[in-house]
Amino acid sequence: MGQLLHTLPEGEPVRGVTLLAGEIYLLREKVRDQVEVYDVITYRLQRRLTVPGARYFNDMTSNAIWFTHMTSCEHNRCVYFGDDSGLCVHRLDVHGAVTRWYVSDLSLGLSVNAAHNVLVTCPWARKIKEFSSHGDLLREVTLPDDVIHPWHAIQTRSGQFIVCHGGRYHPVNRVCMISADGRHIVHSHGGQRGLDTDQYNWPLHLAVDDNERVFVSDSVNSRVTLLSPTLQYVGQVVSPDQLRRGPAVRLYLDTQRRHLYVAENEWNEEQRKVTSGRVVVFSV
Repeated sequence: MGQLLHTLPEGEPVRGVTLLAGEIYLLREKVRDQVEVYDVITYRLQRRLTVPGARYFNDMTSNAIWFTHMTSCEHNRCVYFGDDSGLCVHRLDVHGAVTRWYVSDLSLGLSVNAAHNVLVTCPWARKIKEFSSHGDLLREVTLPDDVIHPWHAIQTRSGQFIVCHGGRYHPVNRVCMISADGRHIVHSHGGQRGLDTDQYNWPLHLAVDDNERVFVSDSVNSRVTLLSPTLQYVGQVVSPDQLRRGPAVRLYLDTQRRHLYVAENEWNEEQRKVTSGRVVVFSV
């Protein structure tokens, strides 16, 4: 079980969290100053950044918080995040310069592979699109037919993909390892949506450590599950008792420090929307 280390300030709903150049980047659902930057050691706020042209972050709708991921690349020294209203990805470098490129599909999951390219998961198209750091489309991988509504994909060192898929309206919720060509499911964990250790309820986000163990944000169950490199159940690293605001929507694993950043948002049932969010830091 992960040990609680720190909680970043509560505020507007959290869209994503990542690290770059010794700083924590946190994306909130706001009209301005969407990106908050914190020191990774002291957790003190360093600055706030406004992303020009970002449209979807301003949309305070009931389901908006599920869509949009954030990731970073130390090699290219930049942060990426999606903007589904504009069907595009924004690129923010460490100096604050922002550019963007179009994906042409609704894009939910973002990750960076060993080649320092950006992987964009497109749920309705059931595709993973690989882009260069500046938005050149390099290839598209079509996922198997039974991988319904993929949320997030990470590519392993061997070239295979770890993909989480399924949600509230899908009977199958699971994590799959998929061959490098996208055609075959090699391993899987999960199945029928539920609460048991071999089940998920909206597996939304992934992180992989240096040993290729997989951390899964089981969002509606408000927990983080740890799987082996072949997707066997290892245990629960963050429990619902440690996440009391609501759904665990985003993860970032600092492999150097063994710190897991978990973004959680409070769901207001009466308003049918998320109303606030925070990031909780665990030692794993």
